[in-house]
Amino acid sequence: MNSSTAALADADPETRFRAASTIYEAGSAAARAATQAWSQDAALAPLFAGKPTVGIAVHAEQFERIRQANGSPALADVPPDQDAREFELHFPGGISIDVLTTRQPHGPGAIARFLDRRGEGIQQIELPVSDVDRASALVREHFSITPVYPETRAGADGTRVNFFLLPVPAGSGSAPGEKVLIELVQAAARRD
Repeated sequence: MNSSTAALADADPETRFRAASTIYEAGSAAARAATQAWSQDAALAPLFAGKPTVGIAVHAEQFERIRQANGSPALADVPPDQDAREFELHFPGGISIDVLTTRQPHGPGAIARFLDRRGEGIQQIELPVSDVDRASALVREHFSITPVYPETRAGADGTRVNFFLLPVPAGSGSAPGEKVLIELVQAAARRD
């Protein structure tokens, strides 16, 4: 996965697209396998509101290289307590990649801890939902899975989020014992 992450900074747009496709498929497959029962739950399934976004964590230097190679997309407004910087990349076919880094290398933030522990790679899969509070409650009630945070919290650009760390089922192409961090994301309220 590191070669695909690095290829997002390549000068060739086709190389960047192939890398994004590889990352997106790997992350989406892990999320599908881990949340398959969610999509079959009559109360929870209707809350899902679109295609996933695959979030990758990269070191600060790589973050800047990827950003420059892709036309310097706008940085997201990330709450300061999350110690992260991020921007989104969009490719044909509905492929969305969220590129994240830490503001404080080797610090206490989630992205810094991920980079120190695992290095660069897929850090989370973001699943859009119409109501994050209701979706989180249903995951807890119907599947006995406790969210990472006891309450929904502010996310980037005014979103509302919560996270669930799930095992990826054996036989889904993932390594034994692998887990995937699922972020339920409710879009920011529209201001008309």
